[in-house]
Amino acid sequence: MKTADDAVRRAIIEDYGVLGGAPEPDLEGLVRLAATVCDVPTAVINIIDDRFQHQIAAVGMEPAICAREDSMCAVVFRKPGHTVIRDVTLDDRFAENPFVTGEIGNVRFYASSPLVTPVGVPIGTICVFDERPRDLADDDSDALKLIAHQIVDVLELRRISRELGESNEQLENFAAQVAHDLRNPLTALAGYIELASEVPEVAGLPTASRALARAESAADRMSGMIARLLDYARVGGAPVRPKPVDVRALVSSTIEDLRSAGEDGGVDVAVDAQTTVNGDPTLLAVLVQNLVGNAVKFAAAHGPQPRIAVGVETVVGGVRLTVDDNGRGVPSAERDLVFEPLERGSNTDAPGFGIGLATCRRVVAAHGGRIGIDDSPLGGARIWVILPA
Repeated sequence: MKTADDAVRRAIIEDYGVLGGAPEPDLEGLVRLAATVCDVPTAVINIIDDRFQHQIAAVGMEPAICAREDSMCAVVFRKPGHTVIRDVTLDDRFAENPFVTGEIGNVRFYASSPLVTPVGVPIGTICVFDERPRDLADDDSDALKLIAHQIVDVLELRRISRELGESNEQLENFAAQVAHDLRNPLTALAGYIELASEVPEVAGLPTASRALARAESAADRMSGMIARLLDYARVGGAPVRPKPVDVRALVSSTIEDLRSAGEDGGVDVAVDAQTTVNGDPTLLAVLVQNLVGNAVKFAAAHGPQPRIAVGVETVVGGVRLTVDDNGRGVPSAERDLVFEPLERGSNTDAPGFGIGLATCRRVVAAHGGRIGIDDSPLGGARIWVILPA
């Protein structure tokens, strides 16, 4: 009889995606380890759904599928604890099982440990068995329990990796669509700026000419970023085209863009950036723009006197870029989370969609670098980036 627990178990098993394919090398390694540690000829990793037992990795036999009612592990896997039986012919639970009677196998010694997911749902077992009665030492029994935990860790890693891949693909498609949608109006805007700058009445006004020149420069930079981001989204990471980049100029242009858009909040940015970074100018511009823009938003949301500081220094093996602010900071428990797409953590005072830091991490990864968050001397967050020399 199927139960609600069976439906939950089936959904979790589907999320792991281990049924129907070739055995995973990591799982094969763990099942071999179980057989070696327990000194038995046969070991199996079983996944048990509402109808079948699926042997997803095995040593000493070929992985197969059997009906759940024929499974020995199905009798015990939902019960807490470890099972060790010297001779299953003397156990009423198993004496008539086809794996014992000779119909499928001739099991005598049997031991299993349940595979329990992080949310507490048992989905199967790691089991070892032999065709002769025998005992299992306490240390070997403990090792089998540990291997069961390791198997679940491998399944969880497989699930998370697949979900991240799907998330990144969605983000790439989203970025491609946004870049595509922005390209045409930006081209039109650049055309209008050029036409306006050629009007004699405007050309004779120094203030208007300077404003148009800044607007044209910003439009050119944005056009370059969109072109590369579109390429970046299409291929899942455009090849880095490294060259020496003046970080001071990069930060200054970012601040100028923010001020032109009225988004700097009157922030006085201190720049200590004497070191030249070797990297892709367009991608690093995206990185700095996101980092500084984020700091400006959160510092401005925190109080009437926002402060931002950007620094660059040479470190062993590369260059470190830091962006400090005096905002609320990022709690330690959320410092990995906020780099995920569409995640903002608990700090929702400032506007945004949680894409900026995810983009930063992709740019840093493309350069072979690292990115992280610490407490800032200014009282808020310090986001640091290390780019290899």
